[in-house]
Amino acid sequence: MAKESKNDIRQRIHKRIRGRVAGTQERPRLAVFRSLKHIYAQVIDDGAGHTVVAAGSNEKDLRGKGGNVEGAKLIGRTVAERAKNKGISRVVFDRGGYLYHGRVKALADAAREAGLEF
Repeated sequence: MAKESKNDIRQRIHKRIRGRVAGTQERPRLAVFRSLKHIYAQVIDDGAGHTVVAAGSNEKDLRGKGGNVEGAKLIGRTVAERAKNKGISRVVFDRGGYLYHGRVKALADAAREAGLEF
């Protein structure tokens, strides 16, 4: 039997988390996706099924800063500011099946410092 990949395990964990965590219009979901080079964050209204705001380290003005903790902090601040501009102050955090550690934790802490409540 072939060994299960880390991404297969992460996707299984994420599916389990999504069974409990859902974004509403009043309190959308802050979802994180992390790759080796980049990190992305979206604020999603699952009721309507659309992304309200998003930020990623592959954007032109944020490029080249996603593979480390400093880049994750920048993305956390950016997504929080964009959410505040849209009138969103409370979210539920979806760590995407990743451990709450390193870049994921840095993004979450920076979003909290920038004014998002979760």
